Amino acid sequence: MQRNAFATAIVGPSPSDPALTVYYDGGCPVCSRENVMYRGQAGAERGFWLDVSSCPESALGTGLSRDSAFAQFHVWRADGVVVDGVRGFAVSWRVLHRFAWAGRIASTGPLPLLLDAADRVFLRIRPFWQSAIKVTSSKGQR
Repeated sequence: MQRNAFATAIVGPSPSDPALTVYYDGGCPVCSRENVMYRGQAGAERGFWLDVSSCPESALGTGLSRDSAFAQFHVWRADGVVVDGVRGFAVSWRVLHRFAWAGRIASTGPLPLLLDAADRVFLRIRPFWQSAIKVTSSKGQR
């Protein structure tokens, strides 16, 4: 996958050589809250955070479609390798000082397989969870 320079112009300044690029769904209330928390952590400045809900598709780079980016969490490592799902979370956690331990654990032994299975279940229920959050939020705004 090749990073597109246009992404920097759309999203804002990025480190000159980020350790990773995190693709997140800014239109998802759950994902947005989680992303705000991660971006506030020490080490987050080593990453480039790209909101796939508002960037042009060309900003995603070669080989990653918007549909794929929405369907599952993706991280592009500095070495050009794209990892998704729980493995992507593990890579992103490893650059965040408070979560580095979780990244190491989530990458160990059979855990990636077990956590990927749990993630697939979560991805199936996520639309219902998102709907419930939107309904709850809109009731609170009346």
